[in-house]
Amino acid sequence: MNSNPLWIWEQPGWPELRYDHAALAGRLSAVALAVGRLQGRVSTLADPDRDRAALAALTADVLQSSAIEGETLDLDAVRSSLARRLGVEEAQRARADRHVDGVVEMNLDATRNADAPLTAKRLKSWQAALFPTGRSGLSEILVGQWRRDTDGPMQVVSGPIGSYRVHYEAPPAERLDSEMKRFVDWCEAPSGEPQLLRAGLAHLWLVTIHPFDDGNGRVARAVGDLMLSRNDKEPYRYYSVSAQIQRERDAYYEILERTQRGGLDVTPWLEWLLDCLSRAVARADQELDRVLVKALFWQRVAHVALSERQIRALNRVLDEFDQPVSNRKWAALTKTSSDTALRDLRALVDAGVLERAGGGRSAAYWLVGVPLPEGASST
Repeated sequence: MNSNPLWIWEQPGWPELRYDHAALAGRLSAVALAVGRLQGRVSTLADPDRDRAALAALTADVLQSSAIEGETLDLDAVRSSLARRLGVEEAQRARADRHVDGVVEMNLDATRNADAPLTAKRLKSWQAALFPTGRSGLSEILVGQWRRDTDGPMQVVSGPIGSYRVHYEAPPAERLDSEMKRFVDWCEAPSGEPQLLRAGLAHLWLVTIHPFDDGNGRVARAVGDLMLSRNDKEPYRYYSVSAQIQRERDAYYEILERTQRGGLDVTPWLEWLLDCLSRAVARADQELDRVLVKALFWQRVAHVALSERQIRALNRVLDEFDQPVSNRKWAALTKTSSDTALRDLRALVDAGVLERAGGGRSAAYWLVGVPLPEGASST
């Protein structure tokens, strides 16, 4: 049972969440400045490179929002699904996956259609898109509907049966219609609050209501992304909060649990989320460097006749340009034999696309014209 007599949603005055604006002002302005600087860098890119930057950020967002919940999606399937919708020609084609497509559609609807009203129907459609088979793992769940709690209260627990720990218990199902009406009304009501703070409040509020049998965290993060997109006023975002949350997953769950066991002043939650957002934007700056490296690389090798297989593999190598590629890794990337991979690599060395370091089985191949990491040698 809950050691605190009241969950946050049981506190008098819920859901009037409060925060200390003065305590957040410095973080808020720093994040706004960093986002503006990132957008300025992106605006200098050519359209294809801007699309690649968006593809990289969205791919990370989709993959990592699912990873936070312990679900691993196929990178190629995610990237291919996004590329089809963004019209990015370079992406590797992968077999369509209904589940991946549903996650991608939710993500793109939240960011590309951020100004469309957020309604209960829209939220239900997002959750249904996450579970196209009506199952979460082996369990049947309600999709496109609020939970019903037929098996008891909705709880987040850990530990063995009989001695498990309750981390959180959500409001009872009979309150969901009224709880969710207040939530969507608040999301669409005019407000003078900074959208960056509204993104954090919406994220916390929805994950606290926990309206679905499953998918609550991913839908809550999508709502936060929608609010951020309203703030950025851009069709795409070039940073991924979900990817940063996944890097700090333990701290994320710890601050959520502490906040949901506390009172209605959620300043510490917003401080943590703004710091997380700041780190996400800093990481995006680094990823943008990778996009620029890719753009310059493809300009430099534009005269080289490359097969579609080689182009796909080189794109994957460029994703980790600070790492060399071996014969074995190239064979895995191209799904070819070791002999075919070796012929590919030798041809690319002869064409000036790759340069070889070492010899024999320990040979490593680096991209020509791409900065090597400190201490690496391509001789």
